[in-house]
Amino acid sequence: MHFLIAPDKLKGSLSAREAAEAIERGIRRVFPQADCTLLPLADGGEGLLDAFMGAGAFTPKETIVQDALGRDVHATWLLEQNSDNPTAVIESSQANGLWRIKENERNPLISSTYGVGQMIRAAIAGGAEEILIGLGGSATNDAGLGLAAALGCTFADASGNRVDPIPQHFPLISGFDTSALIPLPPIRVACDVKNPLLGPRGATRIYGPQKGVSPEKIDSLETAMRHVATIAARHFDTDFSDHPGAGAAGGLGYGLMTFCSARLESGFDCIASVLAAETHIIHSDIVITAEGSLDSQTLEGKTPIGVSKLARKHGRPVYALAGQVSDLEMLQTHFDGIDSILRDGISLDHATTHALELLEERAAELAGRFKA
Repeated sequence: MHFLIAPDKLKGSLSAREAAEAIERGIRRVFPQADCTLLPLADGGEGLLDAFMGAGAFTPKETIVQDALGRDVHATWLLEQNSDNPTAVIESSQANGLWRIKENERNPLISSTYGVGQMIRAAIAGGAEEILIGLGGSATNDAGLGLAAALGCTFADASGNRVDPIPQHFPLISGFDTSALIPLPPIRVACDVKNPLLGPRGATRIYGPQKGVSPEKIDSLETAMRHVATIAARHFDTDFSDHPGAGAAGGLGYGLMTFCSARLESGFDCIASVLAAETHIIHSDIVITAEGSLDSQTLEGKTPIGVSKLARKHGRPVYALAGQVSDLEMLQTHFDGIDSILRDGISLDHATTHALELLEERAAELAGRFKA
């Protein structure tokens, strides 16, 4: 029996690889000789590098870049080896991630995606002929203007004075100069949300508060974002502000489309295609996926539903394990079985700190049902 184990991370507890290894150990309790393929996955957010590290063809690289507040940090990215058309894999949160910023330091009004642009430069210098960028977990809300500055774009006020493109200065900007933008290879963006740049579902109103935008600053920051988007639309004669995913990572999706001609794709579909997930599913007998929380949001393009669709396409049974499960009725038709490590008598804190052994136990129980 050939098991394909294709989980996402259990956020706050396990990486996708740790989850896959725990599930494999559980299966081998019941089927010691089982043929298991581990395929850690991601849907475009944090965990992208972890998914590709297991693919074998990618080598980690390290570059000093600026974090969201302009401090030097060591950022990891990946470069494909032994390829005629090498791809670089960049997780944007390595530079502008919220995880790098202490809670009392969070301030999107002065935060920048400049470091993400530095990572793109490093990838090009390293020989990348295509770049895959995952969005998510950002501390920024600058519509990618910082990234554009790192790639050669400059911003000026009405008097022609250069303006540092951080959001608190956006109202001063009256024009862009893109003549010094560096040549870029094709850029694919793995995006796991569909929010536009502006409006009630946009970057500022939906994600701004968790990054430190105070309620009294929401309207002014939204107005500032709209201002630079209007200038960009006039400059480029095109407007991506309403494009699904433009609001991802504080508008970094918008910035990549606007300044880099990047193509936004479903995070799962993009990553699954590069890692040949469909081929692995075709050659499996049983598919097991997992993530931290299975709920209605899972249906909006998260890893488990992507795995389920591919498994259903090829007639393979597919099972989901999770940290916790809600909206069960909505999910049941997509999986042949669903189980959670959070059961009666197990607190959330206990499940979080003991996720490794609990996930292994649930996998062993699932394998026991297969054997029965």
